[in-house]
Amino acid sequence: MVFLVHIFLLPTKSGIALSRIAREGLNLKLHLMPLKDGKNLIISLPESILEIIQSAECTEKDTESFIDIGCYLYRASLAVMELQTPVENTQKDSLDILQSLLQSIDLAKNLINRCQKCSDPIPNTELKSIIEQLEGVINHMGESLSLIPSSILAQQEYVEISIKSLSNEMKNARVHVDPTMEDTDLYSIKVEAPTESYQILDIGTKYVEPFYETFICPLTKEIMDDPVTIESGVTYERKAITEWFEKCENSEVVHCPKTGKKLLTRFLRSNVALRTTIDEWKDRNEVAKIKIARAALSLASSKSMVIEAMKDLESICQRKPYNKVQVCNAGIVSLIAQFLDYRDREVRYETLKMLRQLAEDDDEGKKMVGESGTISKAIKMLSSNHQLIRHASLLLLLELSRSESLCEEIGLINGAILMLVTIKYNQSNDSIGSENADKILKNLEIHPKNIKRMAESGLLEPLLNHLTEGSEEMKMEMGSYLGEIVLGDESKTYVAKRASPSLIQMVHSGNPLTRKAAFDALLQISSYPPNAKALVEAGIIKLMIEEMFTRRIYDEPMNSKEEAAEILANVLETEVDLETLKVNTHGHRLASEYIVYNILYLLKNSTPDELNLNLIRILLCLTKSTKSTATIVSVIKETEASHTLIEFINNPHEELVIAAIKLLITLSSHMGHTIAEKLCKTKGQPESLIQNPTSKIARITEKQVVSANFLAKLPHDNLTLNLALLNNNTVPTIIQTINQIQTSGTRTNRYASAYLESLLAVLVRFTSTLYEPQILFLAMSCNFTSVFTELLTKTSTDEAQRLSAIGLKNLSSQSINLSKPGVIKRAHSNKLHKFLSGGLSKRSKELFCPVHRGLCSSQGTFCLLEANAVERLLTCLENENVDVVEAALSALCTLLDDKVDVEKGVSLLNELNAIKYVMNLARQKGKEGLRQKAFWVIERFLMKGGDESSSDISKDRSLPCVLVNAFHHGDGETKQMAENILKRLNRMPNCTTNFTM
Repeated sequence: MVFLVHIFLLPTKSGIALSRIAREGLNLKLHLMPLKDGKNLIISLPESILEIIQSAECTEKDTESFIDIGCYLYRASLAVMELQTPVENTQKDSLDILQSLLQSIDLAKNLINRCQKCSDPIPNTELKSIIEQLEGVINHMGESLSLIPSSILAQQEYVEISIKSLSNEMKNARVHVDPTMEDTDLYSIKVEAPTESYQILDIGTKYVEPFYETFICPLTKEIMDDPVTIESGVTYERKAITEWFEKCENSEVVHCPKTGKKLLTRFLRSNVALRTTIDEWKDRNEVAKIKIARAALSLASSKSMVIEAMKDLESICQRKPYNKVQVCNAGIVSLIAQFLDYRDREVRYETLKMLRQLAEDDDEGKKMVGESGTISKAIKMLSSNHQLIRHASLLLLLELSRSESLCEEIGLINGAILMLVTIKYNQSNDSIGSENADKILKNLEIHPKNIKRMAESGLLEPLLNHLTEGSEEMKMEMGSYLGEIVLGDESKTYVAKRASPSLIQMVHSGNPLTRKAAFDALLQISSYPPNAKALVEAGIIKLMIEEMFTRRIYDEPMNSKEEAAEILANVLETEVDLETLKVNTHGHRLASEYIVYNILYLLKNSTPDELNLNLIRILLCLTKSTKSTATIVSVIKETEASHTLIEFINNPHEELVIAAIKLLITLSSHMGHTIAEKLCKTKGQPESLIQNPTSKIARITEKQVVSANFLAKLPHDNLTLNLALLNNNTVPTIIQTINQIQTSGTRTNRYASAYLESLLAVLVRFTSTLYEPQILFLAMSCNFTSVFTELLTKTSTDEAQRLSAIGLKNLSSQSINLSKPGVIKRAHSNKLHKFLSGGLSKRSKELFCPVHRGLCSSQGTFCLLEANAVERLLTCLENENVDVVEAALSALCTLLDDKVDVEKGVSLLNELNAIKYVMNLARQKGKEGLRQKAFWVIERFLMKGGDESSSDISKDRSLPCVLVNAFHHGDGETKQMAENILKRLNRMPNCTTNFTM
């Protein structure tokens, strides 16, 4: 009967492929029917009708009319197949009816075939005649169906009602004929079948089973839900008659609305019998209406048909909760879910509403809706621009999220939780959507993995709530998630404030899994420096010290040193008061010997590289305090731990090597010679600290930079280290690398500038031990003077210029010792020597250095004049960096030293107008050492420069003021220099005191 109701209620017009539906439907029915000899006639009827439908569908003219005819024939064929006539009881009248139907069908077949056999287009007049004849066939078939006796319908009440309804419809059928159809029309017109209303499925009445007049309320003219009988014996809808009585409340006499009879009482008596009858009638009809709606949704020939079917189902489900079960059992859920992909927005909206209603307060309904593929589609609709669609999707998901199993499925859909979190935070633009999204997310919390997904999507509250208030198992799981997910900086700060106390409490637990989860979370939180304050306030430092040194459980040490050391290092790398922070109940502070001894003990006896790395990081943090640095140096000297630190340089763990070298660099200013001596005694050192240059400067690493810087920071006068570097042929490697960096440029690598400066500093260290013949020969053979002079102007960093100037100063200090009288084989190119050697022979002018009183060269005697370095050093005096200026001025001062010919030096610098640069430096307020050097040079010019220099200096009006100020406010040495200059300028009583720089 289900099949019958579905098909009998098809619309009489449809644009779908009728032959396909007919073929599938008829084949199904023929498969179900037993093939008996007495049934041949019944079987032949639908087969013939199927042929007609296929032919009708192929007609090209007046398509709408032939679709009408095909629908009627299709429905009639289904009626014939419902005739369950046993062979032995077949009545002659019944067979006559079937024979009549068969003759009508044969006639329809012939008429339709006439439209197809013509090779030329059939004239419109003939086509109109054929359609009119087919209309007559339909009417005749309706007459034949009305004659079918009830006895052969196997007492199927619905079948009898449906066949009679169809019979009446076919008897009165009027097939549409295009009124514009004329033979003179030059073009054939194809008319689309109009969309059908869902009401066509009602077969002329609102319900499949006719209702009785007693069901109708006289007042509302609608079927009653709660019938009550009044004194007059007339039954009304309770609400309607109650409102009637309220209107008549002020009237003395009340009459029956229908009979007009005067009522003595307003008593309402429930008509239980009628109500039961109506309810049973509704139940029967609602079953039929569900089938009708299913047929309509299967056809879906128009938007209006779908929407009306949805609304009808909605009203059916609202009337009685059990009706939802019937709808679900009818297989409609998956059919409805398909309309989530419908092109029309209104249809999608009604679909979401219908699915939510089916899922509401019904676990089985939720399951069926969830299995229909609805969830993923509803998630996609959350991004809709249409607010109604978004809200409907949220309400559906809210209902589905009340099912624990579906919560897991919702969370598994890619982007689902992210979309919900986004909507939740969009409260200002959509408060209703935000509220519903929040409710859904709360429901989803039932699955821990959903909480993790929320945290990954930026919603941390659920995770933190369960971490702080959940069970032991839940805390462990949340802590584990917190360690796994990648948090942004702002999130780390928020988590640190909320979760630190709970995580620290978890660390105190004896459960290894809980402790691991807490450590993982604390590691991530502590990696963001601003969180240090919250962690310190929560007691993290004391706990981590305990974990590193004393933590035990059942007298066994806890295996948490690595994590504790890393967390402590992360926290200490921020601004923490190291000297006052107590770390245990004994009053030990972080910078105490107790802590340093324990750290160094672990360093000397531990094997894990990660632990060693973080222990060194902690020591580096402690060196930020002067007091703790002194403690570290003292303990290292006492325990000879410097050897352990140096051995780490050969470790393959690069980060450990870098950290160890950085600590050694820090310690080098306190125990540099000890470190240098032990470094030279370590296998593979110090040569491994300088690597051969690569073809690509872009490959410079941090390890290379800190290694070179380590060599640069160790005491420059340590001869053992310098000879070790020399013997391992490191200098040519350094110079080659410097040249490569200069050629490629420092912008090719972020470490390039730092590496260049460190390598240059290593070269400079050799100029501090030029008294050693091997090193002196090295400086000559590698032409250090030329290298430093070139770097004065070619380098782009101030530090490289400062180091180059220091190197030139150290080299120039040796020129007087290396310069000897004699003859050199090439002429001097410096034009200044023509002026400086006026009384000498022509040959001597070209060979003799007047400042150093002998033969000089850039390479052999490190002469600044021969290297053309003087002009470049003067240029450096205009640098904004005070350290560069001081280094350059120091190098120039070597030309005015007492060991050289000062008068010639002054004349040389005077020719280059050097006094102007120096006086500018004297006027500047800044580094005291630089001002002292400037005063010393001025005094030299006044002593050895003659009247011309004295006149130039005296003309500067601002200089006396500078000198007086220095005399009053400078330190002892500056004050004495100022006084000497003032005396030379006759501003004070004459008294001479010479200072040598």
